[in-house]
Amino acid sequence: MPLRHHADDHAATDRTFQVDLRGLVDLLSHHLYSSPRVYLRELLQNAVDALTARHAVEPHGDFGIRLYADGTVVRVEDDGVGLTEADVHSFLATIGRSSKRAEQVAEQRADFIGQFGIGLLSCFLVADEIHVVSRSARTPDAPAVEWRGRGDGSYTVRTLPASARPRPGTTVTLTPRADAGEWTRPAQVLTLARHFGSLLRHPVTFDDGTPGPATPVNPEPAPWSQAHPTPGARSRALAAYGEEIFGFTPLDTIELDLPAVGLKGIACVLPEAVPAGRRHGHRVHVKGMLLSEHAEEILPEWAFFVRCVVDAESLRPTASRESLYEDDTLAAVRDALAERLRAWIARAAASDPELLGRFLQAHHLAVKSLAVHDDEILRMLLPWLPFETTDGHCTLDEFARTHPTVLVTSSVEEFRQVAAIASAAGLGVVNGGYTYDRELVHRLPEIRPEATVADLDPATLTAHLDPVDRETELAASAYLAQARDALAVFDCDVALRTFHPASAPALLVDSREARHERTRSQLAREQQGGVWGDILGALRQEAPRAQLILNQLNPLVRTAVTIDEPELARTSAEALYGQAAMLSRRPLRPAESSLINRSFLDLLAHALRKDS
Repeated sequence: MPLRHHADDHAATDRTFQVDLRGLVDLLSHHLYSSPRVYLRELLQNAVDALTARHAVEPHGDFGIRLYADGTVVRVEDDGVGLTEADVHSFLATIGRSSKRAEQVAEQRADFIGQFGIGLLSCFLVADEIHVVSRSARTPDAPAVEWRGRGDGSYTVRTLPASARPRPGTTVTLTPRADAGEWTRPAQVLTLARHFGSLLRHPVTFDDGTPGPATPVNPEPAPWSQAHPTPGARSRALAAYGEEIFGFTPLDTIELDLPAVGLKGIACVLPEAVPAGRRHGHRVHVKGMLLSEHAEEILPEWAFFVRCVVDAESLRPTASRESLYEDDTLAAVRDALAERLRAWIARAAASDPELLGRFLQAHHLAVKSLAVHDDEILRMLLPWLPFETTDGHCTLDEFARTHPTVLVTSSVEEFRQVAAIASAAGLGVVNGGYTYDRELVHRLPEIRPEATVADLDPATLTAHLDPVDRETELAASAYLAQARDALAVFDCDVALRTFHPASAPALLVDSREARHERTRSQLAREQQGGVWGDILGALRQEAPRAQLILNQLNPLVRTAVTIDEPELARTSAEALYGQAAMLSRRPLRPAESSLINRSFLDLLAHALRKDS
């Protein structure tokens, strides 16, 4: 629509944008495309689209693509539909216009890889001039047309005699710049052609000008499209392809087939665990052309135990054609592929326990993350998943048979504090401090209704520690009073009990939540009267004190409680607290580190004085 100047109602002059082609090429190279190497992908893509259009005119023709590179030129020749002189003026000389759109074939967009009509400009990343010779297959006796485009934005067009190109199709020739040698050397051109075009459905060959036949770029169809004599042979062939592509021997391969979107491929199960949340890139081809090696979006986040290579018909590339456009189709594909992975896990659980065991040994964290949100996977695999327990690493199914009441800690630190004592007391405790574990253990009754699950709290544990007799308690009362006074700075009470193993002199019972509440209370006291003091005071709850429980069965403790020298009693209590804190494996506060050092030196000094 023409622009109007409303101030004086005079008609405005229509003008066209002046495009700085060099600036546009710089924009492409630094912001749209990841590397100059994409120039070959764009040339291959244009050739494939031209062949697709040619097959629509001549369905039974034998057409292909030929590449040539000898170090001085790079040439891509196709037997595609070609261009007339009018086409050249309309499409090659107008940035952003696509011949596919111009011919009003929007309803056939799925037949073409390209969607944006700017791919030819990528050639300016490696060359200052693009030379195109084309002859149309749609117009009988059409002459050949030559187009020369230059990086400064100028171009020339002329018609050539039919003999200049006897057959329909297009030839694009580049004379590389000196600084583009790494992308245009013959060996590199062949490598790039195989990288991008190994799964193309049209035959592609490469010639470097040396004597001998041309080299096939894609001699075989995609491995999932090939026939195999037996299912075992097919499985081995797919695994070998996955190893060639990804560099590891898959634990198993999962065939992926979504006919609704024309997607085929494989998912290779990684043989080793990967860090939680780390997502691997997947190789995605669109109509045979490699789109991306790092397409994370094709699978959900929990599926980080596989790497996929797929070829799809209906997925949309972004403008750079290096990733996928996020739309409803991609979302549906992601959901469907996730279902294929669930089905594979279900088959392994039902029919191949050895494979399932190896899979869970490597990827139990991934399966746990899935089970949290997937009731079907939870029912199938929760009994098989390994957990850290007071009986060692075992499955919940095994653990629940021995311990009808399953106690679960809220942190790794809490589990390490109580594991040895709880085991000796016959309590069944699961470490719930790892990601997903506590939530999954609490869902055990959904699978085993007879099982009872409860959170472990200090009262539950201390209830299983035996009290000492009254005489022993009275005899130790003076020492316990000295110990409580020494440890008051840590809000820690001291008690005397008997528990196994006898080798453990003391147990420090203290939860992370209680420590946080005591820290908050201390801050409130320090900030009393200020705004922060009021806020912290409002949040303050009555925090339970830590408990240092001394083991009367331990010989060292039996000796310590008889100490009648006040300073030595205090020092021994501090040493027992420090040792128990270190055994809990939680981070030590500065005051605790200082206490451990001081108590060690004081005990050493006392021993040396005694010896002298």
